[in-house]
Amino acid sequence: MTENQIVASVEDTVVKVAAASAVWAATPETERARVIRAVADALDAAADSLIPIAQEETNLPTPRLQSELKRTTFQLRLFAETVEKGEYLGVIIDHADPVWPMGAPRPDLRRMLVPIGPVLVFSASNFPFAFSVAGGDTAAALAAGNAVVVKAHPGHPKLSDATATVITGTAAEAGAPEGLLEVIHGQQEGVDALKHPAIKAASFTGSIPGGRALFDIANARPEPIPFYGELGSVNPAFVAPAIAAARPEEIAEGYLGSITGSQGQLCTKPGLLFVPEDSMVVEHLRAAPAPSPAPLLNDRIQESYIRELQRIQAAEGVEPIKSGDNSLNNPPQATVLFTRIDQVLADPKKLIAEVFGPAGVVVAYSDPAALTEVAKGLEGQLTSTIFAEAEKDSDLEIARNLLPILREKAGRLLWNQWPTGLSVTYAQQHGGPYPATTAPTTTAVGTTSIARFLRPVVFQNFPETLLPAQLHDSNPLGVPQQVN
Repeated sequence: MTENQIVASVEDTVVKVAAASAVWAATPETERARVIRAVADALDAAADSLIPIAQEETNLPTPRLQSELKRTTFQLRLFAETVEKGEYLGVIIDHADPVWPMGAPRPDLRRMLVPIGPVLVFSASNFPFAFSVAGGDTAAALAAGNAVVVKAHPGHPKLSDATATVITGTAAEAGAPEGLLEVIHGQQEGVDALKHPAIKAASFTGSIPGGRALFDIANARPEPIPFYGELGSVNPAFVAPAIAAARPEEIAEGYLGSITGSQGQLCTKPGLLFVPEDSMVVEHLRAAPAPSPAPLLNDRIQESYIRELQRIQAAEGVEPIKSGDNSLNNPPQATVLFTRIDQVLADPKKLIAEVFGPAGVVVAYSDPAALTEVAKGLEGQLTSTIFAEAEKDSDLEIARNLLPILREKAGRLLWNQWPTGLSVTYAQQHGGPYPATTAPTTTAVGTTSIARFLRPVVFQNFPETLLPAQLHDSNPLGVPQQVN
């Protein structure tokens, strides 16, 4: 396509989605939930055709893809349930009060959340179902009442189109407006869509450079829009001495499993493991059998992984714990590197860096006070983990010193568990301070992620006949209301 043809194609797509979004926003919650459930059922029914395409394009094994598709359709149904309950609307009613203590009468105020408008979703590479065309961002945006433009990831274009066909066909049969979901391809197409004035919010999962570039575009528009980017995270794990002495083999095996699951291509992978200098964790890691090599998602990710791994390997004071002739091959064998905490403190930018693939860095410390120094220097993270014995005062003291620091650095804090394996549920938080995300007050996973695609509106002193039913005193729809 020429540049003009790209612009025209994106224009037609966004205009179509914008028209559908206006209709979808006015669709009752029960109807939206019915359509979303129908889409989930159709995706489950299409598993035998979708999963082989996904495997061909991403190199991910069939069991992993089956599990991911199950997560995706569960997520859709969970949002359908959320929409039906109505709590997500955040209804607050303050009746008029002539003696309001602020010194002036209070007018009648009725607040609720409404759909923000057409949403642009940039798909991720590593979850071809759960963070792609039918993924969590799309599910949340549709549930909130917005139509969606999905910028397909170049790592799985055929799957993106096939998934969209299932969604659009099912949605149309269920009575949803045409244009409820549209897929576009290409980097320039994504940028043009992001700049289009009809787009009212965007989400992204991917690299820090790519996400930051799009974030800047979203904020440089004549009408800036919310941009919810999930970018990068090292997800450090801190092991206290008593638990390291009591459970070194368990920690070593758990860490190796966590950094090699999905070939280390998870944004929650614990890239750094801090262990006591005299613990046996390192020796158990050295002796533990590594999983068989498996291909990474695509050649671009393979090349980036090797480049970043070699950069860290070349850093002063870094040596291999688990590395071999196949570590830099395609597919790569798992690599575990070792360094000491003084090296990290001396050059944190070089050693505290995400490596997207089956690799991790173990950092030995002798003085627990150095852990707090490292924690203070961390950038924003999706997760931070503490391994400690709750019955040991020395371990608890380390945890008490780390916890207030890590709370400021990460969106999810874990105790004696690995951060990989993200549950889709009501209380989940998948976000954190920059550069983990561009919007630290939000989450990309869980039912509260719907709030990203809503905006508040207050109706002051309106007659009930003109108010949305959710704001009526009689509450005919039975939505949760906070009154006075």
